[in-house]
Amino acid sequence: MALPFSRSADFAVDKAAGEPCRNLGADFRCGIHRDLRRKGFPGCVAYDCFGAGQKVSQVVYEGHDWRRRPGSAREMFAVFPVVRQLHELLWYLAEALALPAARPLHADLRALQEETERLTRGAPEEILAVDVAACRERVNPLLLRASELARAGLRGKNRRGADLMGANLKGADLRGADLRGAYLIGARLKGADLRQADLIGADLRGADLSGADLTGSLFLTRSQVGAAQGDAATKLPPALEHPAHWTGR
Repeated sequence: MALPFSRSADFAVDKAAGEPCRNLGADFRCGIHRDLRRKGFPGCVAYDCFGAGQKVSQVVYEGHDWRRRPGSAREMFAVFPVVRQLHELLWYLAEALALPAARPLHADLRALQEETERLTRGAPEEILAVDVAACRERVNPLLLRASELARAGLRGKNRRGADLMGANLKGADLRGADLRGAYLIGARLKGADLRQADLIGADLRGADLSGADLTGSLFLTRSQVGAAQGDAATKLPPALEHPAHWTGR
């Protein structure tokens, strides 16, 4: 309901922000949830709100929904994307705190984690006043430093922001590589070694991760995994599960 999407390889139809998806049921469930990919909505399968939807509906608006309170809809839909971005930052901060090598940064990471969590629990008008860009500017240097500490000694390749769309990286040694913001759309990464690689912001849509080893990869999200292809031999960090559409899962 809240977010827009455009007809593309990820979505079968156009939908404006604030307009109900045609597949949204009266019970707020998706009417084609089990067939999303087959019916042209792989973008929905890959999407992850990082728990922001639950936070907004159950905490910020105390369980009141936009159908019973239509007057709150516009405000609620504006609050949601702000909280979603803050929850994404919380995910990354939690990931950084789980890195033993980043222990020297833990105090600063926890302080930002607590501050960011507090911002997500404000009144709607307080949330709408949050400068998300400023929040990112404070968090990103710590995440970068945590990544550097975790990858120290691995001599990984620096491919930050690289255009690797459709690249043949089958069996490539990318252990400890800096792939922040890299474009890996449709890349062939079958059997690649991506252990301890920094994948924050990397675009993995359609990438073939069959048999790839992503053990210990840094800042990999469920959304990135869901947008890629893989199989039962693909190794993921413990916090992530093989998506239903992967072969032989």
